[in-house]
Amino acid sequence: MNIRRLVLDIDKAVAKPSVIELAEAIHDVAGVEAVNITVTEIDIETVGFNVTIEGERISYSELLQTIEHTGAAVHSIDQLVAGSRIIEEIKRSRT
Repeated sequence: MNIRRLVLDIDKAVAKPSVIELAEAIHDVAGVEAVNITVTEIDIETVGFNVTIEGERISYSELLQTIEHTGAAVHSIDQLVAGSRIIEEIKRSRT
């Protein structure tokens, strides 16, 4: 499957890895062209992130192994886009 975009909920310890180290590790995964990391919450021991990753033929298993190797943990896949092109989510209004 040609994974083009993943939006992940990731937590890490406050001390390590740094946001820069996490971004570098993710960017080094084959197929990754861009990474966006946004801090969503901070407490005494952990930092939570929304991480958006885009590219061509991203290997989820390699990506997961790389993230875990840094000491961070993936809690969920919040979005996955795959195929020959990217389809943006269309918000529907319900009345």
